Amino acid sequence: MAAANLLALIDDITTVLDDISVLTKVAAKKTAGVLGDDLALNAQQVTGVDASRELPVVWAVAKGSLVNKAILVPAALAISAWAPWLITPLLMLGGAYLCFEGFEKVWHRLRHGAAPDAEHAALISALADPSVDLVALEKDKIKGAIRTDFILSAEIITLTLGSVSGAPLATQFGVMALVAVVLTLGVYGLVAAIVKMDDAGLALSRLPGQGAGWNAVRTLGRGLLQAAPWLMKTLSVLGTAAMFLVGGGILAHGLPFLHHGVEALAEASAAGLAPMVRLLVPALLGVLAGALVLVGVSLIGRLRGQPAH
Repeated sequence: MAAANLLALIDDITTVLDDISVLTKVAAKKTAGVLGDDLALNAQQVTGVDASRELPVVWAVAKGSLVNKAILVPAALAISAWAPWLITPLLMLGGAYLCFEGFEKVWHRLRHGAAPDAEHAALISALADPSVDLVALEKDKIKGAIRTDFILSAEIITLTLGSVSGAPLATQFGVMALVAVVLTLGVYGLVAAIVKMDDAGLALSRLPGQGAGWNAVRTLGRGLLQAAPWLMKTLSVLGTAAMFLVGGGILAHGLPFLHHGVEALAEASAAGLAPMVRLLVPALLGVLAGALVLVGVSLIGRLRGQPAH
C-alpha cells in the first residue's frame, strides 16, 4: 500500500509538473508585453548610479523583486480564492500610482529643466567624498525601484493567474512561482547587461592585438562606449512612457466605459491604425490620471504644510 501511495504521489507530481510546463509557456506569452515595460522601467531606475555601484544596486533591486513576488504569489492565490472582486481595484490603485510616478518625473523636468535636483546634487557631492557611505544614499533609489517593481510584478502575477484560473491550486502556484523566478532573473540579468555595457565597451576598446579581427573588436568596443549614454537616456524616456502605458492600460481595462470607449475609437479609426489607438489612448489616459493624482497629492501636501513638488 505504501509503495502504491508513493507511486500515486509521484504520478500526481509528474502530472502537475507537466501541466506547469505547458501553462507556463502560455503565461509567459501573455506577460511578454509587461516584461518589456518592466525592463525599461528598471533599467531607468539605475541611471545616475556610480559605475562601481551599478551591479550592487541591480542585485539589491532583484532581491527586492523576488521578495515582492514571494508576497504577491500567495496573496494572489488567496485573493482569487476568497475575494476575487479585490483584484481589479488593487490593480487600479497600482496603475494610478504608476501614472503619478511618471507624471511627477515629467512635471519636475518641465519645472526645473535640465538643472540637477537636490538628490542628484547630493549624489555628485558624495561621489567626491570617499568617506560618504554611498549605499546609504542609494537606499531611496533602490526603494523606489522596488516599489515600481511591486506594481509591475502584481500585474504579471495577475495576468499569470488569469491564464491558469481553471487549473488545480498546486498547478496555479507552480506556474506563478516559476514565471516569477524566470522573469525576475531574465529582467534583472538584462538590466545588469545594459548598465554595464559601457564598461564592456571600454574593456574591448583596450584589448591588445594586431590584425583586422582585433581592430574590429576594438571598433565594437568604441561603438558600445558611444552608444551606452544614448541607450541609457532612451531607456529613461521609455521608462517614463512605460509608466503611462502600463498605468493607463490598467485604468482603462478596470473601468468598462473607458475600455469600451478605447475599443470604439480603435474600430472607428482608419485601417491599420487600430493597434496604435489601443496603445496611445490608454497612455494619454495615464498622463491625465497622473496629473490628477499629482494635483491631489500636492493639495494634501499643502494642507499639511509640505512644500510643493
